[in-house]
Amino acid sequence: MNPLLPMLVYGSALALAFLLLFVFQACRWYWHALSVLAAVCLGLIRFPENWYGPAFDLFIGFWFVFLLVWGIGAPFFRPERLPRHV
Repeated sequence: MNPLLPMLVYGSALALAFLLLFVFQACRWYWHALSVLAAVCLGLIRFPENWYGPAFDLFIGFWFVFLLVWGIGAPFFRPERLPRHV
């Protein structure tokens, strides 16, 4: 696998999480806590052996990075911390 592909996939997960946080700001705290919990569960779950491969690793890795960054980034994107638009 080309080393650029994982960087592109995980970078797009980061960018999408930050974009959603910036545009829609933070939701209720429990949605972000649930997102972190889902990312940890997704990272620790054991999948069947025949599912493993580069494409599946990238798919699971994308969702893990997205959920974790979206969940942890909530305190930094609260509405009262962002500048007001005119």
